[in-house]
Amino acid sequence: MSDWRILGDWGSSRLRLWRLHAGEITDQREGPGIVGLCRPPADVLLETIAPWCEHGAPERLTLCGMAGAREGLGDTPYAPCPLDATQWKRLSRRLSLKGMRVQIAAGCAHGTNEVMRGEETQLFGAMTIWPELRAGKQLVVLPGTHSKWVWLEDGTIRRFRTMLTGELFALLQTSSLLKAREPSPAAGDTAGFADGIAEALDSPGIIGKLFAARARQLRENRSASWARSYLSGLLIAGEIAEMRAAASLPGRLTLVGDATLCTLYARAFAALDVTSAILDGQTSALAGLKLFDSDD
Repeated sequence: MSDWRILGDWGSSRLRLWRLHAGEITDQREGPGIVGLCRPPADVLLETIAPWCEHGAPERLTLCGMAGAREGLGDTPYAPCPLDATQWKRLSRRLSLKGMRVQIAAGCAHGTNEVMRGEETQLFGAMTIWPELRAGKQLVVLPGTHSKWVWLEDGTIRRFRTMLTGELFALLQTSSLLKAREPSPAAGDTAGFADGIAEALDSPGIIGKLFAARARQLRENRSASWARSYLSGLLIAGEIAEMRAAASLPGRLTLVGDATLCTLYARAFAALDVTSAILDGQTSALAGLKLFDSDD
């Protein structure tokens, strides 16, 4: 097969690859994330794409995310803010892997305390899909393990903040706040999530409100499903409340990421009369990776 290439987003916990032929996705594969790999990343990548390469190598393999980390495929620099798409593309790294051309997207940094790898690709892709994001000042929130709040201005990433909301929620799932013997529910509890939002927005701070997840199971016979959803609402709304205290929120913003998680954030923002548009994270990442098509 000629005229084909591979695009990939290699995160901490998952590798996602897409095979493109004549600009169209013809297949996709997944593999392990960078964190915790017991073998060289190059070996893992070659093994994952081997079925695609039985009849020849791709024209190019373009990757974003943790592929550019020190423990990844090739250490790729962080591009400093303010950052536009042209500057970002210029700082990508090129290398050869078993004769294949590989291009790794640069990460993005704001000062010494803020870095991202992968989200910048989603952002530049989102601005391609929705050109209105390139007009004036925009706030884009990317929910996830490490949620990113990004301020754009005329198509440029000006600054951003990271909130470890998703990672904290994952850690709390194994804490004493939940009933260890009760199985994790397949779906969330709407009332629990709403209660968590209300608690977070009622007064500053959420640390002193976490224990209610356990106490109300004991005193009010609340379920583990309610408690998990309460913690989710509390953490998400707590994140929003903290960011609102640091900078005023616009009346409308954009959410980029997993649709289910973005919908939860949209509900929390709605409690503050902030409307939000949702753009799929995978679609955005693919659009960002395709920006390298014009490179030699």
